This record gives sequence, structure tokens and C-alpha cells, in this order.
Amino acid sequence: MKHKIKELAKKLDIAAKDAKVVEQLSTKQEISLSDAYDIQKESIDRRYARGEKLTGIKLGFTSKAKMKQMGVHDLIWGRLTDTMEIENGGQMDLNNFIHPRVEPEIVFLVKEDVKEDINRENAFEYIESVAAAIEVIDSRYKNFKFSLEDVIADNCSSSGYVIGNWHSVNTDVSSLALALSINDEEIESGNTSAILGDPLESFIEACRIAKQYDLQLKKGMIILAGAATPAAFVKSGDAIVANFEVLGKVTFKVQ
Repeated sequence: MKHKIKELAKKLDIAAKDAKVVEQLSTKQEISLSDAYDIQKESIDRRYARGEKLTGIKLGFTSKAKMKQMGVHDLIWGRLTDTMEIENGGQMDLNNFIHPRVEPEIVFLVKEDVKEDINRENAFEYIESVAAAIEVIDSRYKNFKFSLEDVIADNCSSSGYVIGNWHSVNTDVSSLALALSINDEEIESGNTSAILGDPLESFIEACRIAKQYDLQLKKGMIILAGAATPAAFVKSGDAIVANFEVLGKVTFKVQ
């Protein structure tokens, strides 16, 4: 299976790099959750070999309802790299994406290398700042359809992220109203409490997962806590704005 994992990882990496769709991996062979994470790692290792740098991780299935719907009992996660970052107020080149969608999220900046188990008592010792963010997700699979194993192998659709202004770690982000607008039309609205009941729980879970998979969360890395609303499809010419109570706006345009 090791050879097959490398082969599948290469397939997904090329699909992401060239912005070309591929068939779901699971339609051709059975893939376990463990295999899927191995494929993800091998695929991202190919990016590192091209010079990309790990900047943090993102979480998925941070809604209890979504976990139940997908029949899983844990969060899923993907890796973020420096080439995925889009400047706040900047532009996203649609040529680098297939069928992108956007989600408003909370993001944490890691203050110190995480070397111990994290809980609500010590979590703030490891958080430098918090901010509003928009994640851009983009499946490499045709028609944005995939199984659980497929999406994990595909780095949980990680493709881009935009970070707003950083705020004090003491900023309460547990229950903030937010709205996602495209071209001045509100598309989605929600509350950060949709993220595991409190986005801080996502930070704690991310630290647990990173340790489980031998990934070192280091000072300066970021953690995208998960979506607060359903994802919205974007196209060329769109102007995207996520407006968060207390945290302000995050914006970018699609060109």
C-alpha cells in the first residue's frame, strides 16, 4: 500500500497544483482513514519539496451535527502552507482554483511551541492573538463530491485563507455574530458558537490532534478553528466580506 499511497498523493498534488479535477480515489480502491491521512501527508510533503512552508492547520467537522451526518466521532484536519495565504483586502487568482467556496472562521496565532497537553486552563498560555478569517476550500474532485476518506486525502479541501486584524488573546470569541456577504449581498449569517460551542475548543482539539499525528505546532503558526456557517461558492469578479462582531471585517476579491 505504501507505493499506492505515494502514487495517489502525487495524483492529488498535481491536481491541486494545476487546478484540474480528478475522480474520487475511493471509486477505484478502498482507502482507510489511516491511509487517507498518509496520502495527505505525502501530498503536502511534495509541496514542501517545492519550497512551501507549513504555516499551521485547519479543522473540519467542527459542527456536532456535521460529525453525526458523516458518521464520524472526531474532527478532521488539514495542513496549511504559506502559498495558501491571501492578503486581507487583496485578490485571489481564480486560475489557481477549481470550484472554490468560502467560509467565515476564527483563527488563533500560536504563542509558544506546544509541548504539553492543552486544556481550558492552560490554552491561553499558548495563544498570542485571535482574529476573524475566511477560509477558501476547493476540492480537487469532480463536482465537489467525495467520501470522508477522499476529503481527508485531499488535505480536507484546504486551499486558501485570509486573516483579518489580530486582537488580544483576552477577546471573547465564544459567541460573536457574523455575516458573510458577496457583492454586498448577505449570503450567510451565524455565530462563532457554532464552532464546537466555543472556538477555544477547536484550539484545544487542534493541539490534541497535532500531537496524535506527530505534528509540532510551533510559535507563529495559525489554527483555523472551523466554519461558522455553510460554505458559499465564489466566482470571478466576486467581492467577499466577512463581518464579525468585535473583530471587524475580512475582505478579498476574486479575479
